Amino acid sequence: MNTNLPEILIQMLEEQYGKEVTKSILQGYQTKRKTTFRVNNLKAKTSEILETLEKNKIAYKTVAWYQEAFIVENVTEKELRNLSIYQEGKIYLQSLSSMLPPLILEPKEGNDILDMAAAPGGKTTQIAAITNNKAGITACEKNKIRAERLKYNIEKQGAKVYVMLQDARNIDNLFSFDQILLDAPCSGSGTILLNKSKEKELEENYAKERIQKITKTQKTLLKKAIGLLKPGKEMVYSTCSILRSENEEVIQEIQKEKNIELVPINFLGKEQLPLLPTSLPEALCMLPNELYEGFFIAKLRKK
Repeated sequence: MNTNLPEILIQMLEEQYGKEVTKSILQGYQTKRKTTFRVNNLKAKTSEILETLEKNKIAYKTVAWYQEAFIVENVTEKELRNLSIYQEGKIYLQSLSSMLPPLILEPKEGNDILDMAAAPGGKTTQIAAITNNKAGITACEKNKIRAERLKYNIEKQGAKVYVMLQDARNIDNLFSFDQILLDAPCSGSGTILLNKSKEKELEENYAKERIQKITKTQKTLLKKAIGLLKPGKEMVYSTCSILRSENEEVIQEIQKEKNIELVPINFLGKEQLPLLPTSLPEALCMLPNELYEGFFIAKLRKK
């Protein structure tokens, strides 16, 4: 299979998953991913959106684990963007995998919720939609340009969110939250699309020093999250990576020194997910394919 992938990445995948599973991952990298979106129930009812799709002869499929999520069959993302339902913020184009962390977090109305690395805002606005704008949501983003994009999406989606322009590692310890989503910065090894990725960029991205730098940031962010989480409360750690060094190993290291336990993830429709083996049985790791990006999700409770 001609992949144009850096040798170092193939080696890491084979060491972790073995040759057969790696072959499936490489096939996933070569597929064209389908366009997916979720209905923004802060602005629209699902029936209204489906009516629009049918009127425009857009074929769609439902998703077993999320009634607001849809897979588009016969039009491109660009064509969807031309529809008024997109322009008015009634739908949000989002990968299925990235819809999972907010659902697994199970955000509750009335809770103080922190999204630690929030831009561009897909998960933040999803949390606002799940809680019917009745939670105290703080979204953190250190990059000014990305923070502007985040604010734009929040406004367009009609979400009520306080945006904090700050590196989440430096949030004041006086803050405390009932629920936290840490969708950590990562190498993106689950989201590679070979028809779009440049070989040289991939080579640089998976250099040993770069992965070490990424995992150091992830550990610092996770420690911070646990410090800000109220005792007895839960958080979700997720990445769009399928490398153990950015996922299981980060959690296992923090578990040694912090007072946290893993919470098993269960929900209706979970059995339909294309899962990769993981050394943490409570966590989920998605195989990249035409519907899903490679994604890792773990739920943690502070003792």
